[in-house]
Amino acid sequence: METEKISRWAFIAFIAAAILMGLVVGYMAFDKHPAGFSDPGVADINGWVTLIMLILGIIVGITSITAKEVIPFLIVTIALIVTNVADVWSPLSRVHELLYYWATGILNYVVAFAAPAAVIVAVNAVFAMTKKK
Repeated sequence: METEKISRWAFIAFIAAAILMGLVVGYMAFDKHPAGFSDPGVADINGWVTLIMLILGIIVGITSITAKEVIPFLIVTIALIVTNVADVWSPLSRVHELLYYWATGILNYVVAFAAPAAVIVAVNAVFAMTKKK
């Protein structure tokens, strides 16, 4: 299997892990409502999952993003971060509180995965630009 295919499958697996953990921790936060993600037990697990996502994001940032993927990857990451900060999921709590916790958990972990990769990709892009001059 060539490196590009391995990188693609690793990226997909890491995103799937972020989604799965978002569902699991989101359910745990829902179960501790109204404390939610602030509950000490949920906060501890949330911290560990976030750390794992950060480490996986660093791995992807170092190994997977090619030069032609830099701009699209950075744009997508910016969109994810803006969406995460905007808390667009709060209306879901009007439908069912669990939907809000799931959506928040999933987006938090996808952003925790994508942000360090974006930092590494951006720094590499800056180094590449300075080498050209």
